[in-house]
Amino acid sequence: MAADKPAPADRRAHTAQRLADERIDHRFKALPPDADGLTVGELAAERRNLFTGGFTTPVLALSAERLEHNLALMEEYATRHALAFAPHGKTSMAPQLFERQLAHGAWGITLAVPHQVRVAREFGVARIFLANELVDAAALAWLAAELDADPDFRFVCYVDSVRGVELMDAALRSAGARRPVDVVVELAAGDGARTGARTEADCAAVADAVAEVGTLRLVGVAGYEGEVPDATPERVHAWLRRLVALAEEFDVAGRFKSGGLDEIVLSAGGSAWFDAVADEFASVPRLSLPVLKLLRSGAYVSHDDGHYAHLTPFNRVPSEGALQPAFRLWAQVVSRPTSEQAFVNAGKRDAAYDLDLPAAQVVRRADGTETAADGVTVTGLSDQHGWLRTSSGADLDVGDWVGLGLSHPCTSFDKWQLIPLVEADGTVTDYIRTYF
Repeated sequence: MAADKPAPADRRAHTAQRLADERIDHRFKALPPDADGLTVGELAAERRNLFTGGFTTPVLALSAERLEHNLALMEEYATRHALAFAPHGKTSMAPQLFERQLAHGAWGITLAVPHQVRVAREFGVARIFLANELVDAAALAWLAAELDADPDFRFVCYVDSVRGVELMDAALRSAGARRPVDVVVELAAGDGARTGARTEADCAAVADAVAEVGTLRLVGVAGYEGEVPDATPERVHAWLRRLVALAEEFDVAGRFKSGGLDEIVLSAGGSAWFDAVADEFASVPRLSLPVLKLLRSGAYVSHDDGHYAHLTPFNRVPSEGALQPAFRLWAQVVSRPTSEQAFVNAGKRDAAYDLDLPAAQVVRRADGTETAADGVTVTGLSDQHGWLRTSSGADLDVGDWVGLGLSHPCTSFDKWQLIPLVEADGTVTDYIRTYF
């Protein structure tokens, strides 16, 4: 029962210990076969080397130094721009990384679906922003019990329709919920965009519906500027101004006066336009209550060598710093049938490929020497093979390891249950557990 669960801090400690106590076995790909039977904590304590410690290929490595750099950079960015930060946890679904994000000043963790919320709560995350509508009766019954059992648990989710309000109210009343669920009205990013009420009038109708039920409490407005159609800086800024104006209109209309509210939530921010969010949220007018300006970017934690490397706002504002790609997938050359072709043993099961193919970055020989992967290009992926095109001068042989840069963190994390955290010299200091 939810009422029997320990406090969040105790849950975090318990879960961290449980992760360390998990036994290594066949479930976790790439880990050394001779580590079977060790706990994760015991294997981490051995500080094995990724290249000489018995790891099998393919193996995904997360750079310890670059991870820390990215965590610190976004903490500094949010502080500099007076933003609260709830990084999107769907990127990694790794409680160890949630903990580090919270330690770096995050207000809470953003999530997308009920399963993810349950993972975060099992780990003891005390503040969760669900950037999605929630109308599932079973999930709402669980949420009601969780809120009732823990008065310190803060939960906020989207709502974008009168029907959604009706379904939430019915499910929460059926569950006997004692605490109302905090909701923000989601403003759609435009016609043909994803979820969200399409017009300000639609948003007002949703807010009116919330006011008529006792199981929900309106706490603000939110949306996702990454869905602005044919996004340009001008269009993204214009939509964000609409979102800010909606919050102001709701406040003037007295929509935030009930339910003992002590702040108004204003939330936006993916990983491509957080500079625009910072700009527009800086000009929020004075409202009747303090405004929690909540940024939700998530891909920063590992960044990447493709999609987000091109889209990151730090390209537009280089004076504010630069994220560093923290993932590298190591695969081994298993076939070199011609001078123009080679195959590595990593494919769709191991590497993100939904946005861009991996990029060959470095070749590592058996003697440990590394050279740039000049003349080596990934041209395709099979389930378990990577197709490489090699120029006539490319120095690549069967047995070599090829380090691949990846595009799209969200579909990199989800292919690995236990990811080595690796220092620059190859020392593995920890293992990041994911829950997808």
